[in-house]
This record gives sequence, structure tokens and C-alpha cells, in this order.
Amino acid sequence: MSSQEIANKLWKLCNVLRDDGVTYHQYLNELTYILFLKLSEVKGFDEHLPEEYHWKSFVNEPDNNEAFLRYRKFLAEISSKTSSDSIKEIYADASTSLRKPVNFDTLVQAIDKIDWYEENERDAMGDIYETLLEKNAGEKKSGAGQYFTPRPLINVMVDLLVPKLGEKWNDPAAGTFGFMISADHYLRTKNDDYYKLSDKERKFQEEEAFSGVELVGDAHRLALMNARLHGMESKIYLADTLTEFGKSLKNFDGVLANPPFGTKKGGERPSRDDFTFPTSNKQLNFLQHIYRSLKKDGKARAAVVLPDNVLFEDGDGQRIRRDLMDKCNVHTILRLPTGIFYAAGVKTNVLFFTRGTTETGNTKNVWFYDMRTNVPNYGKRTPFTEKAFEEFIKAYTGGTGFDEVEEKYDGLISEKKREKIKDERWNKISRETIAKKNDSLDLGLIADSSISNGEDLGEPVEIAEEALAEIQNITKQLNAMIKELS
Repeated sequence: MSSQEIANKLWKLCNVLRDDGVTYHQYLNELTYILFLKLSEVKGFDEHLPEEYHWKSFVNEPDNNEAFLRYRKFLAEISSKTSSDSIKEIYADASTSLRKPVNFDTLVQAIDKIDWYEENERDAMGDIYETLLEKNAGEKKSGAGQYFTPRPLINVMVDLLVPKLGEKWNDPAAGTFGFMISADHYLRTKNDDYYKLSDKERKFQEEEAFSGVELVGDAHRLALMNARLHGMESKIYLADTLTEFGKSLKNFDGVLANPPFGTKKGGERPSRDDFTFPTSNKQLNFLQHIYRSLKKDGKARAAVVLPDNVLFEDGDGQRIRRDLMDKCNVHTILRLPTGIFYAAGVKTNVLFFTRGTTETGNTKNVWFYDMRTNVPNYGKRTPFTEKAFEEFIKAYTGGTGFDEVEEKYDGLISEKKREKIKDERWNKISRETIAKKNDSLDLGLIADSSISNGEDLGEPVEIAEEALAEIQNITKQLNAMIKELS
């Protein structure tokens, strides 16, 4: 059975639990608790659990009521009874959403019957969990979309930043840890699954090379589970990067992130005191944090997903963009298509930049690629895949093809190679020209022929959702502004 088939089977089990009033999001949390129990048996670390809580004790218990009572007791006390940090973190403040013992037994028996290894004996648990996370993000009512970045986008960002062995990478708004898992997978693929590394080197890759921070408890639990299922013992902090804690996150070789959308609740400013331009705009604060957290060695690099307002906002927005272009070489901005995120109507971009060794004058030119104008509406009828980035990858790398970028691209930015790429979506704009436009980076979009083409406007419900999302976003920003002025 393929990992996709197993994931579909597990997802359908949620329907069994509807009578128990369990939502998709609650189901995923519940599944996380139960899957980890199963994982402890499959991976052989169940010595960290008291014997009465071993997987088989639940599978073989003939009395449903007894099994469910034991499960509830397990959730309540396991964090205080185990010596394993992973188990303590995953089961912190855990409780069950289930009400009927028979439903717990249904889940346990179904999971026990699954063959977790694909035909080629590859461990598929990580892939299965990733698929479940994506399905949960796709459920609009779950609200989980904000913690999930589309995997095709993540993989392309990783391929273009070219992580290297021995480097330290971080995601300060980790969500389900997708960026770091993709970066680890990239390195494992290129380095024989770390097989030829020394014990010390392998330990570094598994425990220290990748780290993250997540503010929301449930998302933090999913991130921990996702990392462990992919063989990573990374440190993932349950904390807020925009508080004093964030000051300790520094000297990274690379950062990959998709900071949460929207303004900080109530228009509050960050509580840390090291930002030169503190603002109530969360994305601008995350942007400041990210370029300050990179090593000043001329090689440390980042790729960050940011909404359009970061590119054109005046005041602090302009000052932060100027500071960013001074301290870093902002060499590429990808204007992303709309409709690829689970949050409706959000227009986004990816900023690619490298930290300079000096504090000023590091950006000479910015290359823009327009993937937004006159492109298909991505959704169920037109799935968003890595293939959509084919022409952008060729432009970014200066000629490397989609199929060979992971294997051959060395990460170097060559102005000469880029200038040879002929593509109307690919444009270079000098720092001087950007300065004359008040340091706005809201540039690089080609003429939009879809304005006169009604067929490309999309479904009416999608248009209405986008309009509503924009109105809500504007309302939030106006409320924040009123609070600041009053």
C-alpha cells in the first residue's frame, strides 16, 4: 500500500468519529497521540513508556471501556512519568477529544492493521503524516492552513538556497516544521542518507543543524511529531520569536520561513527591544528578525514568504526595506500566484537575500519574476506542483533546468548568466531606480491581460472570498492604526 493510500485511509477514519463531535483538527491531534504510541513500537523506543502503556496493551485489551480509561490516564500522566524529552513535549497538556470508548478502539485497531512500510521497504510514516497535515490545512474550518506552506513552494525554496552539511538553519515561525524537514531531506538525498558521515557529523545533522520556533501549542505538537517521524531530533521551541526569547536566535547560515499573516493582536508592538524599527506589522518584525539572525559572513542566506504590503508599506515599512537592502544583497523577488495558500485572497512573494559582511550598500540590483499575472487559477482543477516553477528556476539559476536543479545547482547568483535568460516575466531593476520609488519593492509585474478576459477571473465564490479577506485585512490594519493614534 502506498503512503498516499494509507493517508487517505486514515483520513477517512475521521468520518467514523463525527458522531463523537470530533473536528478534523481535533482528529489530527488525537491521531498524533495514538500514532506516536504505534511509532514507539515500530521504531523500538517503547522502553521510555511504562509497560501498561505499550501499544500492544491497547490493541489486545478486549474491554473497550478499560482500554479507553487507560488511554485517558496515559495522556494525563505520561509527561511526568517518562524520561524522554520528545514524549514530554508531544504529550504536554494532552487530553482526548473522544467520548465513546468504541471509537478509540476503532482507531487503534485500524492503525494496528496498517503496513507502515511501502513495497520497497522504505519507512513511509513521515510521508503519511505530511499528507495528513496537508489534508487538515485544506479544511477551511480547521483554521490550520496558516501553519502549512504548500510543499511544492517549500521544496523549490530549498533547492535554490542549497543547504550544506555542517550549516545551521532555522525557521522562526515553524508551523509544522515543513521547511526544515525539506532541507534535511535535500541533504540526505545528496549525501547518501548521512551514511558516510562520522558519528559526530551525523549527530550534528540530526540534532543541531535544524531548529525552529512555534508560538501555537497545537502546531508545536504537530511540528515535533513531524520531525520525529522524519528521523530528526531537532530543537523546536514553543515560544514567540518577537519577544525577548527571539534575541537568542542568531548566527544562522540559513533561514527559511513563512511568517504568519495579519497584524499582531490588538496592534501591539513586539516586546523585544533590539529592533531598530519596531512596528505592529508582524511580517515586518519577522523580516527584521530574520536578516538580523544571519551570520555576517557574506554567505548566510534566506528565503522568506511575505505578503504584498511588506513590499510597499510606507513609514517603518520603507525604513525596514532600506535597512534590509543595505545589510543584505536582496537579489531576487518572486511574485507568487494567488490561490496557492489555504488563506483566501492573500497575495504573496518570496524574498531571496544574502547577508553582506558590511552594513551598507549590499544590494546593487533586484531581479523580479512574475508568476502571478496571466497564470492559471490553481486549485482542484489545476493542482499546484513544482513543475509550475520550471521557468522561474531556469531564470533564477541562469539556465539550470527543473529536473537537474537539486543535483547540479551550486547556489551562486550570476548576473551574467541571469542576463542571458529571455523571459518577459524576468526583469532586473537597479537599486538606484528602487530608491527613486521610495524604496518600494512592489515592482516586476507585467501587464495583466486577464483584466479584459472574463474566463480567467476565477470562480465567483473565490472572488467573493478574496474580496472578503481583503476587507477583513484592511479592517484589522485600520483598527491597529486607530489604537496607535488614540
